[in-house]
Amino acid sequence: MRASLWLSKLSGRVFTYGVMIFTVVVSTFPILWIIMSSFKTNKAILGDPFSLPKGFDFAPYIDVYTNYNFLNFFKNSLMIAGIATLIALFIYSCAGYIFAKFEFKGKTLLYVLCTVTLLVPGHAKAQPIFSLIMKLNLYDTKTGLILVYTSFGLALALFVLKATFMTIPKDLDEAALIDGASFWRIFWNVNLPLARSGIATAGILMFLGNWNEYFYALILTTSETNRTLPVALQFFDEAFSYNYTRMFAALTLVITPGILVYLLVQEQVQASVASTGLKG
Repeated sequence: MRASLWLSKLSGRVFTYGVMIFTVVVSTFPILWIIMSSFKTNKAILGDPFSLPKGFDFAPYIDVYTNYNFLNFFKNSLMIAGIATLIALFIYSCAGYIFAKFEFKGKTLLYVLCTVTLLVPGHAKAQPIFSLIMKLNLYDTKTGLILVYTSFGLALALFVLKATFMTIPKDLDEAALIDGASFWRIFWNVNLPLARSGIATAGILMFLGNWNEYFYALILTTSETNRTLPVALQFFDEAFSYNYTRMFAALTLVITPGILVYLLVQEQVQASVASTGLKG
């Protein structure tokens, strides 16, 4: 009986670790392969694609950074993704607070309408968004992309922020109200500081989504002045042609900032998402 129980626990652990290792390998291997390939020669990449690099030559990175306007594309991505995320965070924090703390007619219907956008494929909205941007005369501008990206995180942010504000006791709001605090003061000075983890999670998820967005950046911009990194990658492919070392160096430079941002806040994001899933 004891042997059977021990065998059952062992098989469970083996299965658990097997699934975890498989998931980690599938998730990280493509990224590691790109980074390793950026330090190999074309011949080594084509001849033995899974071998380790023999050294760490940063010349391809320097070449990409200095000769292909990489810094300008990086600034564009950072500015567009950052501003859109900040604007969206402010608007959706207010919305999440109202949905969590107040009762009003049509609340459920309005919340469903806001979150149902999560079920609509992003490409399905291309035509109306393109027409709107053209009518606003914002085609091929950073402002146009910021406006579009601001709307992208609506559903996800509302899920996270509403659940976060619901965890803050209403007693605090009532105490502040008795002390004469206004709606804005209760939101800004009482609730917002206590919702930091949810706001940070929503912000990081929206920023990463905006940072990696490709489709709308491609159809809404044409000039190099307003080009973002994901779109610039396409032109890197054409420019580098068969120079795979530089192409992988460019890929590494594009994906590294997003990975670093996530690594810095991964524990907070995971904790907040898990909390949201339990309480939402």
